[in-house]
Amino acid sequence: MKDTFAKSIDYIKDCFGRPDFIPLHIPNFWGNEKKYLADTIETTFVSSVGAYVNKFEEQIATYTNTAKCAAVVNGTAALQVGLRVVGVQAGDEVITQALTFVATTNAIAYNFAKPVFVDVDLDTMGMSPIALENFLNEFGEKRGDACYNKKSGKRIAACVPMHTFGFMCRIHEIVSICDDWGIPVVEDAAEALGSSYKGKPAGSFGQVGAFSFNGNKIITAGGGGALVSVDPVFAEKAKYLTNTAKVPHKWEYVHDELGYNLRMPNVNAALACAQLEELENLRQSKKRLYEEYKTFFATTDIKLREMPDNSDWNYWLICVELENLEERNAFLEATNSNGVMTRPIWQLMYRLPMYQDCQRDAQTNAEYLEETIVNIPSSARK
Repeated sequence: MKDTFAKSIDYIKDCFGRPDFIPLHIPNFWGNEKKYLADTIETTFVSSVGAYVNKFEEQIATYTNTAKCAAVVNGTAALQVGLRVVGVQAGDEVITQALTFVATTNAIAYNFAKPVFVDVDLDTMGMSPIALENFLNEFGEKRGDACYNKKSGKRIAACVPMHTFGFMCRIHEIVSICDDWGIPVVEDAAEALGSSYKGKPAGSFGQVGAFSFNGNKIITAGGGGALVSVDPVFAEKAKYLTNTAKVPHKWEYVHDELGYNLRMPNVNAALACAQLEELENLRQSKKRLYEEYKTFFATTDIKLREMPDNSDWNYWLICVELENLEERNAFLEATNSNGVMTRPIWQLMYRLPMYQDCQRDAQTNAEYLEETIVNIPSSARK
């Protein structure tokens, strides 16, 4: 495989003009970013109040075909608050996937709830509806309008599927299963802005959807996140909570429950508005890169992961599949030692010390993907 690795490195370098170092994913500023940022400075509205915050919230709600959006400081905050507004409380359990970035499970823990891990599908790398249904059939118990875990006795208060690398999981089936069991869905669409499943945008399936606009996402606000919902009540509650739970008044400071100071600043929203204008250009550029990779890797022994059925992809992070852990590690070593940044998929959450005692199923697919999947440079090119 050494020859294949060397050819792959040369090809990736050719795709990006052969610089000394190729990052995994960089932000691109092709539009009105400087103009909008300058505008925030001139108006002095650079903090958590300003026209760009309102504009961005309206545009994200429209883009995702949801009723309302609350812009926040990052995707983790969107998940944390989303879980709270659907009713997750201390001592509850939340079903999610172990194959995810740590923010997904941290958001659960921030609500003093405990994650429960079910397996993923091999093709989507996101939560498997079969694994979810099997788990609930074995451990779930309906009590009135709620679902409880027969093993732990705890209430299962929510389900958080995640769209891995922008690939859409079988979210429609997951929501249907959760509806049958009375479990709200908080859709972790942090990586999936611009993706859709059966023509419906990421983030619009569950009671709440959460996005991230970190510097490595398809569009960025520098930092930032958003909570969206097809039910405006959830998003309005999130907006209220992230604004320190302040009761509206012309001058008085009255806060009637525990809130958070998690509002997206106007200066970040200005950047986000400009980025959103370029989203389709960025997606099309990344799609062209993917098609070039597809042609090349078809001539090698390395498998390029393809878009799952019934979905459209934002091409956020492109990944390849190696034969086994040994080959994965050899590929990581060869690429990173030669100026091509690559990264493995995340370590499974139950391997981390804070989540090692969480209930889980066999995780057969997740463990296979953990040992074989590597992200390769995926930046948009002008």
